[in-house]
Amino acid sequence: MKVLPFEIPKTKNLGLIYQEDRGAFFYDKLHQHEEIQLCYIVKGEGTLIIGDTINEYQFNDIIVIGGNQAHVFKSDTSSIKESFMISLFFTKQSFGESFFELDDFKELNPFFNNVKNSFRVLNNKKKLGDFFLKLKKSRDLGKFIVFIKILRLISGSEIKALSSFIYEKKYTDNEGRRMRDIMDYTLSNFTNKIELHDVADVANMTSNAFCRYFKQRTNKTYFTFLNELRVEKACKLLLNKDYSIIEVSEKSGFKNISNFNRKFKELKNKTPSAYRLSC
Repeated sequence: MKVLPFEIPKTKNLGLIYQEDRGAFFYDKLHQHEEIQLCYIVKGEGTLIIGDTINEYQFNDIIVIGGNQAHVFKSDTSSIKESFMISLFFTKQSFGESFFELDDFKELNPFFNNVKNSFRVLNNKKKLGDFFLKLKKSRDLGKFIVFIKILRLISGSEIKALSSFIYEKKYTDNEGRRMRDIMDYTLSNFTNKIELHDVADVANMTSNAFCRYFKQRTNKTYFTFLNELRVEKACKLLLNKDYSIIEVSEKSGFKNISNFNRKFKELKNKTPSAYRLSC
């Protein structure tokens, strides 16, 4: 099966695809698909990389991923032994080219206006979660009816965009494998020292070519991305008061405490100590 682009399995002639992901972790390879993905995290937590941003996800999250947005769910298996996600996949044209352009669906315009950047739903999560759980016992038409209810409720909910930069082009197979390998390497090694030539070798490119390649596709340098990933890890570690600030720095990949403090404040507008007190 292709990793990038990734094809959603479709066993019947349906416009709406229902999928359950259940196991120790979610599919952890960077991938994209043409379908919009509506996700309900029933169990699990971890890191979600989408577009140019790094986010944390946890149980009860409602996440909407735009079509052709490269993303990866990296489950945290250190504390959570089971991950469970319910997803719906569809395109705006799944039910006919002009289906969602009908005046009947004007109420859903906020959803389609926001989906390009992907987003997290901030309220109405209990009711949305109940709708997702109803899908399991619904037949095809029943699923579609619940789906419209989900879209309607999301359209009236508060949201937070998850990506500010959109790479408009679809990845070729070769590009997909390259970006997948870069992300796999980074997610597996970000707590260790990473030199530019290390990750350039993974991409099978010269250091200069890699820098241009990565920035063109993410709108940021590789080391900006790496520091953001480390800071997000640090935010999670800071919730554990058993770790000192120095230990958090080391466990998140910063070997220099002053550099850790500087990068953390740069990205979170407060020091690690202040962040811990605010949690």
